[in-house]
Amino acid sequence: MSATVSSAFWLNKKVFLTGHTGFKGSWLSLWLQSMGAQVQGFALQPPTNPALYEVARVEEGMQSQIGDIRDLQAITQSMLGFNPDVLIHMAAQPLVRLSYREPVETYATNVMGTVHVLEAARKCSNLRAIVNVTTDKCYENQEWVWGYREDEPMGGHDPYSNSKGCVELVTAAYRKSFFNTSTAPALASARAGNVIGGGDWAEDRLIPDILSAFAKGLAVTVRNPLSTRPWQHVLEPLSGYLVLAQRLWEGGQVFAQGWNFGPQDEDARPVEWILDRMVQAWGGGASWKLDESPQPHEARYLKLDISKAHSCLRWTPTWALETTLGRIVNWQRAWLAGDDMRAACIAEINAYMADMATLRN
Repeated sequence: MSATVSSAFWLNKKVFLTGHTGFKGSWLSLWLQSMGAQVQGFALQPPTNPALYEVARVEEGMQSQIGDIRDLQAITQSMLGFNPDVLIHMAAQPLVRLSYREPVETYATNVMGTVHVLEAARKCSNLRAIVNVTTDKCYENQEWVWGYREDEPMGGHDPYSNSKGCVELVTAAYRKSFFNTSTAPALASARAGNVIGGGDWAEDRLIPDILSAFAKGLAVTVRNPLSTRPWQHVLEPLSGYLVLAQRLWEGGQVFAQGWNFGPQDEDARPVEWILDRMVQAWGGGASWKLDESPQPHEARYLKLDISKAHSCLRWTPTWALETTLGRIVNWQRAWLAGDDMRAACIAEINAYMADMATLRN
């Protein structure tokens, strides 16, 4: 039997969420709102135009503060003023290629920003559970064909991946130094792979590039068609974060560890597999071509071992990759048609929860 996200648990819980204006943060904000949580967000302005945060009117159901986690005083005042029950830290500079252009900003945001968030958390009297979201790229990548387990060495070739390895070390140090008693908040880290879904307009990401090209009737230009990634619908890792927070609340320090949330092994697919399925789903002469210009280093092969989350949290993925790709195309067509995307997102969340409950039974 698999775990499920409990609406009853989240009803009236006070949740402080950093990074709520981003792609994943917007989806999580809507999910928490739909379950009746009281949500306070702290983040920079939406990072893209258009942005899911605005398209789905995310701010309507929560408190939102625009701020920078590199500002210790601002994040501390915001968190203390709200005094949350649960903290989910998602704010980050999340792009590999941007980290090559802006390494100082990447480390300042991802490493010291996390330090600031955890320092603020130390002062919150009601806080019981902290989920710090990092990435599958925090591992020292050996280009192995098997999935990385939670006790593998941290590392990372590029500044983004390396900064997230550093964040994992920071999290472990704070857990051992400050969040190490039965009365302290339980602090866990969550490592997820390449999330995809409707409403992602980030630069240099596969699905946004595909949808943008298709909408314009152009062939998609692709850098690394043979690169394999643990693709998953955005709601998959978010369900993991929510289940993990529930376990931290109920079980405390037993669950204060690092956790992988990824797809089943068969859904760790190469880029060209995704492209071929998206071309087929979109139709209308859609196509792709290879970008043969020189590119900065990116890992060729990367996937996660999720057996620990399955065994100890009873968490398991819900949607297969084929289902995910179909839903992305449908979401994009609905947006292009001018549909109410807040309602569309909440309907997709409800469909996911229903399917998750079916798996549990």
